[in-house]
Amino acid sequence: MKKYIVVYLEPVPLNVEGIIRSRLPPEFELRVRMGSETVEDVLPNADFFLVATTPLPASIFERSNHLRLIQHQGVGYNKTDVRAAAARGIPVAICPAGTSIGVAEHVFLLILSLYKKLLIADLSVRHGEWLQWELRPDSFEIYGKTVGIIGLGRIGKEVALRSRIFGASLMYYDIQRADKETEKCLNVQFVPVEECLARADILTLHLPLTRATYHFISSKELACMKPSAVLINTSRGPLVDEAALVEALKTGALAGAGLDVFEDEPPAKDNPLFQLNNVVLTPHISAGTADALVAKMDACFTNMLRVSRGEPPIDIVIE
Repeated sequence: MKKYIVVYLEPVPLNVEGIIRSRLPPEFELRVRMGSETVEDVLPNADFFLVATTPLPASIFERSNHLRLIQHQGVGYNKTDVRAAAARGIPVAICPAGTSIGVAEHVFLLILSLYKKLLIADLSVRHGEWLQWELRPDSFEIYGKTVGIIGLGRIGKEVALRSRIFGASLMYYDIQRADKETEKCLNVQFVPVEECLARADILTLHLPLTRATYHFISSKELACMKPSAVLINTSRGPLVDEAALVEALKTGALAGAGLDVFEDEPPAKDNPLFQLNNVVLTPHISAGTADALVAKMDACFTNMLRVSRGEPPIDIVIE
């Protein structure tokens, strides 16, 4: 029996490819796009695209004859022209599985790195310094701080659970308020966005990137925040106006920022964030664990199996 061809669009190291292949159902044949290949090169025989960050503009779908599904391995799909795909009868699906825990843990990696001056402390020890006292006046604990969560979805809820363990006070803003039982279980208070900005010691963003959320945090919002506050973004880079953030960090209007995502990825070598010592930066890896990849591949391949059996996919994007 002829196998369905799944094309993984991200050129990845062999050890990552090995994890992906280990989850592949026998009904499928996997082809991983090489760095020298374009999307157009791998398109003609593909039944399924499995994609993370590769752009899929409308021109791709004009050449498509076999695609049954475009399956994103995460929840971001802003680089895919969903409407153009739909016009060709190709559904686009996201994959919520395998994201929440890794991202929530990464939020606290960034917070603690900022609060405990990890990068400065590590570098100073390596350079023969011993800043046992010098870092104390600007080092802090999460305990007793107020965490503001913008977006109380799957990841926001996981962040809330972990914030409680640290002994933080919790508030959140979301365009759709959670039910009272959820608020009670998480011990989290709903507040208007202006109040969330003004009261938060730690503000963490958990929003999708849409026209409405583009530059959700800009100079106006940053001006509402405490000078002692830190901003965490593990969602999408363009949620934050990077130029406005740099200015706030330079002038002391904001104490620090932890960023796993950027307006342009990868960021330019001369990005002004690189010159600041009150930021912690990681390369969009908050959900980038082996554990998450296994969970994601299982969910993605299950969705493809549904389509191969003539069933509708789940978690489809509608625009």
